[in-house]
Amino acid sequence: MVNHTLCSWHGLCQLYGVLLTYKLCKLVSLLLTNLQSYEQTELRTNRVTKLRSQDVHIIAVVNGKGGSAKTTTSVNLAAILAEKSKVLLVDADPQGSATWWAERNERDFELSKETDTNELLKLKKVKGFDFIIVDTPPALHFEALQITIDAADFVLLPSPPAPMDLQALIETVQASIMPANVKFRVLLTRVDPRSLGKALDAQQALMQGGIPAFNGFVRAYAVHEQAVLDGIPITQVRGKIAREAEGDYRRVADELLREVNTHG
Repeated sequence: MVNHTLCSWHGLCQLYGVLLTYKLCKLVSLLLTNLQSYEQTELRTNRVTKLRSQDVHIIAVVNGKGGSAKTTTSVNLAAILAEKSKVLLVDADPQGSATWWAERNERDFELSKETDTNELLKLKKVKGFDFIIVDTPPALHFEALQITIDAADFVLLPSPPAPMDLQALIETVQASIMPANVKFRVLLTRVDPRSLGKALDAQQALMQGGIPAFNGFVRAYAVHEQAVLDGIPITQVRGKIAREAEGDYRRVADELLREVNTHG
């Protein structure tokens, strides 16, 4: 009887061991499956992140009227964005102001002088950069301007806040920007530091008219002209006022990044 009980108990233990082993195997199998699934998901996520990080954002700096700080904006944004990203500045303006400015000293961004419309048509095929900033011609009839707008992911429109300048800007938006169905924002430039209220009124008027504007704006400081003469971006100019001027463009760059990343 005792032997029979021991045999039964031994058999039960063996059965329990088999069941336990089976459950452990199932549990391990489940864990391995989940781990594999997690690793595959993580791999896919990493691939997507990597692909997104390789996307090239084309930013066209546009105004159909001269004297809008178009080139100043192009060069300074290229310099600031190049601190953390790979940037190509394309000078598509026949006047070549950006090239004359930037090629005289070492810089963190690449520079290309290109006004050939056949070459500008290839903008979307350019690889190896995070941002391509295009300083466009200051006239609406240039074919190069429309080609660049059509290729752009985002259009930045610098303009002084004076009524006549804003009227020219609105004409540019109506004639070239809206038909292209591209995202854009107006950047108020050459703002008198003593009359910031006028710039705020202009921003509000633009937004009420359905024209989006940057919250930041660029004040008119003489150091911007000094930067051009020295062939350097505002980030390299020394002095307290230069830091104020640099701060204006850094705020704009931060807004631009948020806008591009949101809609990219």
